[in-house]
Amino acid sequence: MSDQALVRVLGDVWGLAVEAIEYRPVGFGSYHWVVLDTGGTRWFVTVDDLDSKLQSPGEARSEAFGRLRAALATAMHVRDSGAGFVVAPIPTLAGEPLVWADRRYGVALYPFVDGEAFSWGEFSSPAHRRGVLDLVVALHSGPGAASREAMADEFVVPHRATLELTANDITHWDAGPYARPASALLVENTQQIRRLLSRYDDLVTEARRLPDRVVLTHGEPHPGNTMLTSAGWVLIDWDTVLLAPPERDLWSLDPGDGSILGAYADATGTTPEPPLLELYRIRWDLADMALFFNQFERPHSGNLDDQQSWDILCTLVERLPA
Repeated sequence: MSDQALVRVLGDVWGLAVEAIEYRPVGFGSYHWVVLDTGGTRWFVTVDDLDSKLQSPGEARSEAFGRLRAALATAMHVRDSGAGFVVAPIPTLAGEPLVWADRRYGVALYPFVDGEAFSWGEFSSPAHRRGVLDLVVALHSGPGAASREAMADEFVVPHRATLELTANDITHWDAGPYARPASALLVENTQQIRRLLSRYDDLVTEARRLPDRVVLTHGEPHPGNTMLTSAGWVLIDWDTVLLAPPERDLWSLDPGDGSILGAYADATGTTPEPPLLELYRIRWDLADMALFFNQFERPHSGNLDDQQSWDILCTLVERLPA
């Protein structure tokens, strides 16, 4: 999407008079710009390629847009309920959290947040981890009205069908530089992947027996989606919001010694369930593997996105259980 096209959208939909615009190659999965308006205010713009958010080959872009809209609308409702730690979109002139652009993209406008940013990986300190836990507790305990537009977690692994392909199905992969290496990687690890899918299915069955545990979840409260501002910790990237068991936000938050899980139980009265923690740990890997295998099955150029996706895919495959 060109800078010029984005400037037009910002003017038409938000009434923003843009003085300067700069693309920022940060994060992963979306595309970002920093914008300066004619009044001297900075803004942060996120553009999502809806094709990358489809869950199956036959799905329409409108379904991906609907999921993204529901998540971002929910973030706006949570912020408006008084949760100052939610960095939610600025509504359009029509009150929407995002808009279509070029029949392919979803565009959202955010306040520019001053503060310390972090990368994917380990938390910077125990205080960082505990600060994020406090935000998760507040989100899970928030007013029910704020989740009125939130969608429920259906435990779908997007592009799961790609993980279930056989060697006969993938002999035709030749759509880019990573197509053949990816197809070979999938064939070599077919049995391990299928065993992991089977374990995941068993855990989903168990999760469906506990419908009363559902809360509003962020989905990815990892360090890269946190910032430390003068007002305290905040959570960014709310495009994965769903109604789900609390373990969806907890599996990656605990350092492995149970301390965060115990603190969550003390704060909420809900004890995290080990099978559900395992469910979300497994789904994270399955979802990423399916996404990247699907990416390399389709036409691709070998650009920086593809290179990073390939590196992550190799890491995921290396840690598959034997």
